[in-house]
Amino acid sequence: MNTQLPQSSSPAVIAKDLPSEELQQMPLIEHLVALRQHLFKTVGVLFALFFCLLPFANRTYQLLSEPLRAQLPANSSMIATDVTATFMAPFKLNFFVAILLAMPFIIYQLWSFIKPALYEKERSLALPLLFGSILLFYAGIAFAYFIVLPSILHFFISVSPETVAPMTDINSYLSFCLKLFLVFGVTFEIPMITLLLILIGVVSTQSLIAKRRFIIVGCFFIAMFVTPPDAISMIMLAIPMWLLFELGLLFGKLLEKRRKR
Repeated sequence: MNTQLPQSSSPAVIAKDLPSEELQQMPLIEHLVALRQHLFKTVGVLFALFFCLLPFANRTYQLLSEPLRAQLPANSSMIATDVTATFMAPFKLNFFVAILLAMPFIIYQLWSFIKPALYEKERSLALPLLFGSILLFYAGIAFAYFIVLPSILHFFISVSPETVAPMTDINSYLSFCLKLFLVFGVTFEIPMITLLLILIGVVSTQSLIAKRRFIIVGCFFIAMFVTPPDAISMIMLAIPMWLLFELGLLFGKLLEKRRKR
């Protein structure tokens, strides 16, 4: 079935408004084959990094536990309440680190798969958004490790009774840290999420400005539930959430001005 395009449309405009010809001619089975190839490459790189990092798993866990060990009293230490914990905790952390290191390659594979389906304008925005997102995720984890984690640990250990010697299980500490890293990593995606919503027309900067007070309250409300039960960690999450929203809003304003021009 032939589809006739309006005669007023120029070839340049049509080329920008349609996906690539290669995609239009590609049947479903070829899409699935391409997806499988990208998945195989991703899994291969992930496992290669995992096994390369495995000899350093214990050292990696020592780096993770350094903020806690720096806060513990002289007569306290970390403990393992399970026979397999001394092996499984560094093993889990090693896999998490492998995912982090492989993330740029994973993003590239995702980009390679979806690129033929995007319009030309979408291609010019998708790649910066994808890599900006991973950089912000790394920044969130770094912020959590270097700033938030020591502050939270210092607070909890300083308020413990004098007759109690803090001894944290290595599995519990790992779960606590990974949850904290995930929360702050996702939180640092707020500028990209805000900008994306503005780009696709779901919201406008004017509507976000009008709802700013509710968004700020929402930041503290969310932080209250996803952080440990103390005011310090809640504030250290809620305030960055608010500031990151303002950053996304600023970029959204610049984008809208650019569109008007």
